[in-house]
Amino acid sequence: MSTAELNPRPLRVSPLIKFGRWSFLTAGIAYGLFHQNRLSKKEALWRIDENEKKKIRDVQLAAEKKRAADGNIKFIKKNKLIN
Repeated sequence: MSTAELNPRPLRVSPLIKFGRWSFLTAGIAYGLFHQNRLSKKEALWRIDENEKKKIRDVQLAAEKKRAADGNIKFIKKNKLIN
């Protein structure tokens, strides 16, 4: 076995370094909260806009499907594929 300790005693860290670490941690959390709030508001506006676009797109797709179905029926009747 080696003579080195398995769990050496922790080193004494300077209070200035501790203060810096805690300051950066606090600043990072504040930064994250601020930007999360800002991005959440932006996302909510984007969702509202997308929902409005979806309604318009759904109406256009329904009209297009109806036109296609009517065209198919006319084609079938014109070519007398169905009596």
